[in-house]
Amino acid sequence: MRHRAYIRPGVSALGTMLFLFRLAVFLSLWGCSNAQGQTEEESTEEVKIEVLHRPENCSKTSRKGDLLNAHYDGYLAKDGSKFYCSRTQDEGHPKWFVLGVGHVIKGLDIAMMDMCPGEKRKVIIPPSFAYGKEGYAEGKIPPNATLMFEIELYAVTKGPRSIETFKEIDTDNDKQLSRAEIELYLQKDFEKDAKPRDKAYQNAVLEDIFKKNDHNRDGFISPKEYNVHQHDEL
Repeated sequence: MRHRAYIRPGVSALGTMLFLFRLAVFLSLWGCSNAQGQTEEESTEEVKIEVLHRPENCSKTSRKGDLLNAHYDGYLAKDGSKFYCSRTQDEGHPKWFVLGVGHVIKGLDIAMMDMCPGEKRKVIIPPSFAYGKEGYAEGKIPPNATLMFEIELYAVTKGPRSIETFKEIDTDNDKQLSRAEIELYLQKDFEKDAKPRDKAYQNAVLEDIFKKNDHNRDGFISPKEYNVHQHDEL
């Protein structure tokens, strides 16, 4: 979806929908490239971050690959006009998204790193990390627009493509994911869903994962093939 500032909403049937969201993300990120936006070489502009509130007790902060739940309001910095408010969209539910993989514009991926649950920030995002020269007419964002967001983060949880998830799937600790290991992981996730999934559906998901990610066709998915959030832990 072109407009990456608007994200899939949270829902009242939280358990089932969070499972479905995790599954959709899990599948979409096998082979996913990073977010849109210019590289540092293409622009000297920076995302400006102002911390409005940070809890005294913060045992976990957000990092690339985490699944976040947040509310945010978006404004045009030029005149302060609001173009988006998550609290008035989709019954006002906070938004679930994975940080650092392009679910949101690049500026928000940058702005929401190292946040604590309960933290509030005000961020200024230049055009090169938002919608650039083209803008986004459907979202009422003109070309070359600098954006301002007010963000409140509610939750930071382990994402579907985190290093922790890789280790959880890799039950024999050989630093590669076999078909049996991924099948077992999917089976456990399917069991969390309120609606049971038949074996044919599970097999189709498994086949799709290996088709898209086992690039050398050796029957395993390596850390490089799996991990769009490469960390030193592997």
